[in-house]
Order: sequence, then C-alpha cells, then structure tokens
Amino acid sequence: MIPLKDTVRSRSFPIVNWVLIAVLALVFIFEISLSPQEFERLIFQFGLVPARIDWQQPWTLVTFFTSMFLHGGWIHFLSNAWILYIFGDNVEDRLGSGRYLVFYLLGGLAAGLLQFGVAPDSTVPAIGASGAIAAVLGAYFLFFPTARVITLIPLFIIPWLIEVPSVVFLGLWFVSQLFSGLLVLASSDMQMGGIAWWAHIGGFLFGLALARPFTIRRARERWYPDEYRPW
Repeated sequence: MIPLKDTVRSRSFPIVNWVLIAVLALVFIFEISLSPQEFERLIFQFGLVPARIDWQQPWTLVTFFTSMFLHGGWIHFLSNAWILYIFGDNVEDRLGSGRYLVFYLLGGLAAGLLQFGVAPDSTVPAIGASGAIAAVLGAYFLFFPTARVITLIPLFIIPWLIEVPSVVFLGLWFVSQLFSGLLVLASSDMQMGGIAWWAHIGGFLFGLALARPFTIRRARERWYPDEYRPW
C-alpha cells in the first residue's frame, strides 16, 4: 500500500516539517555527489554503529543524531521524505513547531537506543530518518485515529485508490515492523534485509507514549470543526 495523502486539514504552515525535509534533501544531495569510497566512509563515520558506541566517549554518541539525516539511496530517501510530508504537518500543527522539532529528534534518539539495545555488538551502520518518522507516525496514530489515508494499491497495471482509516493503515504498518523485528531476533542478522526494524518499533512506541505530554492544549471546538475534508 502506497499512501498518497491524508484527509486532515493542517491549521498552520508546517515550517519545521519543511525544514526537516529540506535538510534531509540537502544531505542526500551531498551524499550522491560523493564517490563510492567517500560515501562508505561517510556512512561508517556518521552512521550509528552500535559496536562503536562507548558511553565514556561522548563523541561516539553524536551518531545517534547524525545517523538520522543519512540515507542509503533514492528509494530510502524519497520514501522517508514522502511519509514525513504526509503525516508530519498535522503532528507539528498539534504539538507546535518548537515542540515538534524536539519531539522528532528525541523520537529518533529513542529509535536508535532501541536498535542499539537489541544489537549492541553490530558493526552494520544504521542510518535513515525512519526511526524519527516512526515517532511522528505514533503521534499521528494517537491524535488522528478517525482520519483517512488515501492509499494506492497497485493491481497489475490498474491503480486502485481507497481510503484507509489511519488506525488501520498505521496499525498494519506497526504490526509488520514488529513481526519483522521479532523474526530477526531469531536470526543472526539484526538488520535483515538492510532495515533496522527495531528502530522503527522504538520510534513508534515513543510517539505513542510521549506525544500527549508534548501537546499544546487547545479547545476542542477550535480543532475539530472542518478537521476532515473530502479528497
């Protein structure tokens, strides 16, 4: 299933969300300008390599944050930027821009910590914004359970567009991440398929658990009228 848009109207311009997407794009443009050898050095230097984390050497902890802004290829970057574009604006609107930025970064940190916790001896760099974005998805799941996600389901050469409730769309996504994460626990490859499943799980659970404390209180009548619009 490919999400195309949601049905929640944002009440403010999502400046932080756009800045995050722009930063991810600029870093990716820099990445693709490098030679293969330079790119590999960049990933190993700034990606999260659990085996290199030393709690007595604070500089090694910086990679919990720098890894959030690196991507391994076009599909990796575009899919993350697209998901952030669809769901991030509404979460920023609900939290407020400043709190949204802190929430996003802490969500990425929580994602990295869980990935580190399940594979502390891994020498494979974990990179990508998907852990932080998973925190955004967890917040969206909590804040907008009755929203709809316009979803493309490719059927051979015929595209099929359906509206999927956000709790179903995101719930299925989380279950798939959890299933994959449990599967790799039984294997020797903690990043089976090149995906850090437990980072996704950690980010989503962070979003579910801590999105509410980050919320700026708003009167119910100011938010819910005209919240949804037809696509």
